[in-house]
Amino acid sequence: MTQIILDDLDRKILNLIVDDARKPFLEIARECNVSGAAIHQRIQKLTSAGVIKGSEFVLSNEKIGYETCAYMGIFLKNPEQFPTVTEALTKIPEVVECHYTTGQYDLFIKVYAKNNQHLLSIIHNKLQPLGLARTETLISFKESFRRHLPIELNP
Repeated sequence: MTQIILDDLDRKILNLIVDDARKPFLEIARECNVSGAAIHQRIQKLTSAGVIKGSEFVLSNEKIGYETCAYMGIFLKNPEQFPTVTEALTKIPEVVECHYTTGQYDLFIKVYAKNNQHLLSIIHNKLQPLGLARTETLISFKESFRRHLPIELNP
């Protein structure tokens, strides 16, 4: 994969929008001492290059009724299952992340459930029918912090 060369203006723009994706381009332009058109062009360039993959609203999972967050290590019966299992996982709405991993697990997923009983139902009714060898579940009591990678000026 090709690494994109970012200049100081690109980095400053990224630092400003990563904290607030709804920040108006004109406000970013003022903070960067360039025109709004220049900001628009830079953001388009960064998006086209794949540096910016989109923007999103971050919901409070608890406030929409999903109180249990769990991480699950998945052991597959055989390696040929990767494509079918990952495709099936995309169809389970409570599974919000899936990673191929090194180490003991074949896949590592993040799941949100309404409560522990709902999590048990997801495991029994949605995951076990996929023909997995087994799973290991870790329940998160609370997210301590979440952050974006730093975008350093003059690296």
